[in-house]
This record gives sequence, structure tokens and C-alpha cells, in this order.
Amino acid sequence: MTQENQNPSPEQENPAADSAAEASAEAPAVKTPEQEIAELNQKIGELQDNFLRAKAEGENIRRRATEDIAKAHKFAIESFAEHLVPVTDSLYAALSTDAVDAKAFKEGLEITLKQLLSAFEKGRMTEINPAVGDKFDPHHHQAIASVPSEQEPNTVVSVLQRGYTVADRVLRPALVTVSAPK
Repeated sequence: MTQENQNPSPEQENPAADSAAEASAEAPAVKTPEQEIAELNQKIGELQDNFLRAKAEGENIRRRATEDIAKAHKFAIESFAEHLVPVTDSLYAALSTDAVDAKAFKEGLEITLKQLLSAFEKGRMTEINPAVGDKFDPHHHQAIASVPSEQEPNTVVSVLQRGYTVADRVLRPALVTVSAPK
């Protein structure tokens, strides 16, 4: 044998060791059970923290929503009340004057009534004022009496008191007298 064959080069000395070194460089390092437990405990801690934060955020949202609902109930009438204040001012002004003229007093009352109806409209409150001869509507009218009449049965003969709705919900039905067959 020649010298070259007897003294292999460093690259040729141990090819199995070279491939093992390359494989260990490419493969992840083997973790000890203690390292795995520590990593899992850290992950558990992060998940618990995230859970507690999400739970606290949910409770805060629920609490804020409850407070907002309570405030909405408490102050729901506020905007409507703001529209009624000028009506009250007009009524106080009418009471404080020493008007002797009935015509002027009536004009003042009519202006005040217009203010009141405007406040009702802004508050989404509408009158139920059926006309004589309208068909009786049990959803918007309350019959106080029935009287014999030439009109067809169950029609409005007279309106005793106007009714009101707030946003399509009956606040008070109109009090009416209805026709009955003769």
C-alpha cells in the first residue's frame, strides 16, 4: 500500500462522524424533561394571564352596559322635558299678567297650546283625536258609552277626551262614545 492509502486525509478519516455532526447541527437539540416542563408551565402561565384579562374585560363591558342602561332609563325623559320648559314659561307669564282682555288671554293660550303640541311632536308624542263617524278602533279608542244613532254601529259619535301615543305605542286611548243600533 501506498502512503496515501495508509494515512487518510482528515476528511476521509471518519465519514460517519461527519454525517452525525451535520445531522446534529440540523436537528433541534434534545430538551430535557425539566426544560419541557418549564416551557409548558410558562405557556400555562401566559394562557391563564390571557384568560384572566379576557374575563376582566368581559366583566367591565357588562358593568359599563348595565350603567349605560341605568342612565338611559334615568334620563330618557330629559329631552322631552327640555321641550316642555318653554311651555311652562309661557304659562307662568300668562298667570303673572293682569290682562283684562279675554281675547288677548285666549290668544296667549292658543300660542301656548301650539308650543305644547310642538313639544309633543319633538318628543314623538301624537294625539289620537278620531273624527265623528270614524270606525271604532279598540287599539286606539276606549268606548265609554254607546248611544242609539243613525250612524252604522261601532262608529265614533263623540270624543270625550283625546288620546296620545308615544312612538306608536298608546299612552292613553281616546275616550269616545260609539253608536249602537236603534
